[in-house]
Amino acid sequence: GDELFNQLAKWQAMSNGLLSVPVVVRCSVGSKYGAQHSQDWSGLAAHVPGLKIIYPATPRDAKGLMASALASDDPVIAFESQRLYDQVELFKDEVPEGSYKIPIGAPDIKRAGSDVTVLTIGPTLYPALEAADLLAGRGVALEIIDARSLVPFDYGPVLESVTKTGRLLLVTEACERGSFAMTLASNVTRFAFGALKAPPRVLGSPNWIVPGADLEHGYFPQPFDIEDAILTDLMGVAGHDRKGSRRWDDLALARSGL
Repeated sequence: GDELFNQLAKWQAMSNGLLSVPVVVRCSVGSKYGAQHSQDWSGLAAHVPGLKIIYPATPRDAKGLMASALASDDPVIAFESQRLYDQVELFKDEVPEGSYKIPIGAPDIKRAGSDVTVLTIGPTLYPALEAADLLAGRGVALEIIDARSLVPFDYGPVLESVTKTGRLLLVTEACERGSFAMTLASNVTRFAFGALKAPPRVLGSPNWIVPGADLEHGYFPQPFDIEDAILTDLMGVAGHDRKGSRRWDDLALARSGL
């Protein structure tokens, strides 16, 4: 941690701009490998001033963001979902052969909609897209925005979307407590308070250790969890029959320290 958080992040400022730190650190995180290897700690890195943070979820975005990271004079932490490494069937967009850059900090609308804005971080893009298909059958149109980067972050596209929909769900594989999704939710609440029809909802992993492989799937947000959060918490649909695994009392868990 010292090399990343106390050295790379601070050399430029401590040298009054004399030094540049063109370093890119690749980190695989998130679901796939059980208790000791499945934690998403992107929020920890995002908390440290002086670091840029990218977290692409598609090959096209990964190539463009990596090109921008390699061209930067600032230290960049590149988070990658280890679950997506061998799930090529999820990738729909072709990767351009030539050189191109995607600006660090620019989120991307992956699916247009008018009823609820869903802001995803990393691999949660894919269960969100599945949930969008589920809810389309009920007449609910989700607008899916992939954050792609955490630091810096352009709130403009998200605020424009929330102004249209009035509702925001943020989905992350990180534990909800202390996650960067909580920071995003807080800022959107402040910046777009008058447009909100309901408080933004963060859907992340439970605040306990990742279980073994046979239970891991239900630990991270799945399409039915997203559907439940939208219909119950954001839209207030009476009598909705929950299909996801999130059936606990969030307030009671918070009081217990979980």
